[in-house]
Amino acid sequence: QVQPVESGGGLVQAGGSLRLSCAASGIIVSLNDMGWYRQAPGKQRDLVARITTGGSTNYADSVKGRFTISRDNAKNTVYLQMNSLKPDDTAVYYCNIRKRSPGSPRYDYWGQGTQVTVSS
Repeated sequence: QVQPVESGGGLVQAGGSLRLSCAASGIIVSLNDMGWYRQAPGKQRDLVARITTGGSTNYADSVKGRFTISRDNAKNTVYLQMNSLKPDDTAVYYCNIRKRSPGSPRYDYWGQGTQVTVSS
């Protein structure tokens, strides 16, 4: 059973920090591409950060220098450290597992999301 479960969302003031966690079951995070996406009202779901099987990372321009994606292989968990938060960061944040299994098509798994609200 492949399932990502997000946690760590909440309310924070602008300039503050928050760390989101994505606990994954059914897969090994280091063997799959993992990502964080967010969706604000009236906007599409956009990539925030991703970490590949090789450990490389990339970020949306809007969060570069402020957000850091990482993983703890021992805990099979992916994190999104968010610093210097801005009101525009307010959104529902989703964890994505891009499962990559030899001999089978790529498949995306999504969590239920966790709300991040940044107040002015």
